[in-house]
Amino acid sequence: MLKKILKIVGIVLLLLVISAFAIPYFFKDQIKAKILSSINEKVDAKVAFDDADLSLFRNFPNASVSIEKLSIINKAPFEGDTLVSFEELNLKMSIKELFNDDNEPMNIDGISSKNGLINIIFNKDGIGNYDIALKDKSKTDDEKSKPLSLKIKEYSVENFRFKYYDEKSKIKMVLDSINHEGTGDFASSKLDLVTKTTTKVSLDMDKVNYMKNVAISLDAILGIDLDKSKYTFKENKAKINELPLEFDGFIQLVDAGQQYDLKFKTPTSSFKNFLGLIPAQYSSNLKDVKTSGDFTVAGFAKGLYSDKSVPKFNIEIASNNASFQYPNLPKSVQNIVIDTKIINETGVMNDTYVNLDKLSFQIDQDVFNAKANIKNIAENALVNAALKGTINLANLTKAYPVKLDKPLTGILKADVTTAFDMQSVEKSDYARIRNAGTIDLTGFNYTDENGKTMKISRALVSFDPSRVNLKQFNATTGNTDLAVTGVLENFYGFIFKNQELKGNFNLNSNQLAVSDFITTETDAKKQTKENEAMKIPAFLNCSLTAKANTVLYDNLVLKNVSGKIIIKDQKATLENGKTDIFGGLITFNGDVSTKEKTSKFNMDLGLNGVDIAQTFTQLEMMKKIAPIAGIINGKLNSKIKLSGNLKDKEMTPDLKSITGDLLGQLLSTTVNSNNSTLLTALDDKLGFVDLKKLNLNDLKAALTFKDGKVNVKPFDIKYQDIKATVGGSHGFDQLMNYNVKLDVPSKYLGTEINNLIGKLTPADAKKFETIPINAILSGNFKNPNITTDVKQATTTLVTNLVKQQKDKLIQQGTSALGTMIQNNTKPKDTSKTATPKPDVKTQATDLLNGLFNKKKKAAPKPAETTPTTTK
Repeated sequence: MLKKILKIVGIVLLLLVISAFAIPYFFKDQIKAKILSSINEKVDAKVAFDDADLSLFRNFPNASVSIEKLSIINKAPFEGDTLVSFEELNLKMSIKELFNDDNEPMNIDGISSKNGLINIIFNKDGIGNYDIALKDKSKTDDEKSKPLSLKIKEYSVENFRFKYYDEKSKIKMVLDSINHEGTGDFASSKLDLVTKTTTKVSLDMDKVNYMKNVAISLDAILGIDLDKSKYTFKENKAKINELPLEFDGFIQLVDAGQQYDLKFKTPTSSFKNFLGLIPAQYSSNLKDVKTSGDFTVAGFAKGLYSDKSVPKFNIEIASNNASFQYPNLPKSVQNIVIDTKIINETGVMNDTYVNLDKLSFQIDQDVFNAKANIKNIAENALVNAALKGTINLANLTKAYPVKLDKPLTGILKADVTTAFDMQSVEKSDYARIRNAGTIDLTGFNYTDENGKTMKISRALVSFDPSRVNLKQFNATTGNTDLAVTGVLENFYGFIFKNQELKGNFNLNSNQLAVSDFITTETDAKKQTKENEAMKIPAFLNCSLTAKANTVLYDNLVLKNVSGKIIIKDQKATLENGKTDIFGGLITFNGDVSTKEKTSKFNMDLGLNGVDIAQTFTQLEMMKKIAPIAGIINGKLNSKIKLSGNLKDKEMTPDLKSITGDLLGQLLSTTVNSNNSTLLTALDDKLGFVDLKKLNLNDLKAALTFKDGKVNVKPFDIKYQDIKATVGGSHGFDQLMNYNVKLDVPSKYLGTEINNLIGKLTPADAKKFETIPINAILSGNFKNPNITTDVKQATTTLVTNLVKQQKDKLIQQGTSALGTMIQNNTKPKDTSKTATPKPDVKTQATDLLNGLFNKKKKAAPKPAETTPTTTK
């Protein structure tokens, strides 16, 4: 009997266990739908999640509800912004809580979440994106909403990110890598919450960065009074980077806002506290640093934080006669004095002021001092500051563990004062800005990560109310020397208000090598993203007037280079540019714009007396436009208009996109046809010419190019007394299609033809002075295909000459017969004494055979013929 009972009990338990596994599975869709509908009934936002799961075993005897990839997306006026997202959200509660009525509070034992985001935004109207609760319009003002009661015992978040942005005040704060956990009995109205928190804080105000990834940690026991909404710091240890702080006091939520009564201070006064403020990547290990003197931070905040007020506060940062020296570094920083106060005595935000009464330090004999104060910070900040002192840059890495690939050298001397208000900066009201002093840098050497070194012998900058003056800048890098002077206008507007940076500069150089300023392809891969285009900065609005005796660009040597570059609206405009190159002068005007996705250029070039062969063999673009010009010796005058796109990375012309035209005139030219496969082949086809003797002097040609194709407007050339007209087109791929039409004097076609012509009367011979011959050039310039109609033209000429002779003989016979009839006499028998009549057909056949079967020989001189008279 007992065995049966145990067996039944076992079966029941097994069924219960199976049911516990199966119920969540069978009701999974209903659970997801219930969660989604419950949330959507409460919020005015788009809510979505990938999956929801109920487990009765994960935290047995408690139930677990897991939601994966939950997101809440705002509707208007924050359409599309993410308010909250969780990769994973877990709730732990008693199983019976799943069966509570809607009016019963839900007791949740624990909440945990991973990889989440909370994104709080206030727009310009002061509306926050977090106010997404649906308003129940059916309720009257007297009705109260039912309280939501959550009794939580523990919670945790792992790897969270909190973002806050106020469009009106332009305050942006990011808490990154938040890890936080707390335990306490929220079922009680009074409890002690034990918390641990770590995060990294970044803070920007009006595009000025005040904190960047500052590590903060807090381990604290918070006394919580839920009835009074009061949170009291009991035991706590906080750190800002490695600076320790202790808090005492409370924060209380009241109807008007938040009531503060807090005090804080550093628990110790060692100067290591100051070094602890510096981010770890810049401060190295503080353990073995030798320090003397003190460093303290102390302050309080007391009062109401609301829409109209802030708590009164006073933060004092002080150090006196301190020093530090890192192990294994030869230099120490001594006589450190810091006296800074951040104070608000009224509770009005605009009455906050910052006094940096003194900041001073010394390395060896070099002393540096600074002081500043800022008032009226919320409305129109008033700034007064002064810097004075000397820094040997080589000593910085000897006294502080700064990681540099190459050590710095140089002496920096500063003596500068400034006083301004932000409204004057914004409006460029220079009359209310007072700047004075100089910054002088000498002997500065810097090597970048690519091994390129810049040596600045001197850079001298002076300040006045309206601008920053670059009095002197002398530097060398690689094969380049530079001397620059000029002015920067609106410097403070650029620094503080993100306005345009305006300036005008003059540059002189004995030699400027462009390669010294161009990043190699390997280096570019390190510095730029793949397919990222180079862009002219939008904030630049300046001009540069440049002169250089020599400019080295790729394999070109440019002499006496000068011009003006104007940069504005992401466009660089080049004016009055000129250079001596290729034995002549090239002038250029144009612009490059990087404003659009694809960068574009326009350029007008003037070529004056340049060497033709060098121009069309050393410039890749010119080689594509007129490849045949490379075999011409002589000079060229030309005007060229170009426009097209630039390749993103190289910022060089995309030849397939180029459009434009060229008008050129050749001067004092000869042709070196031996260097041209095309001319050699043409020379072979036209046996009656020698292209070495081609006269191209004063030849004018007009070309247009578009979509990678060059069209040549027909132009005339002369070879001795042969006239030729050339026209056609070719592509940048070197495929060509040209027509050459020649008017060839018949005297160049051989002695036999000239003998036939010589037998004609002067009037008839004039009809055969020239014959038209056509040549078609196809293929490409290195492997041309040339066809001519020389054979056909010559055959036609001979046929016409034979016909002319026959017509002449018939005419002569008819004339003699008529005379005989008229005189009624018989013709005398002259067979024994007269010259035999020529066989015209036989002569024509012999002539053609001779023309087309003989080997090519030099063009003969025109034949001298004596007319033959037939008696």
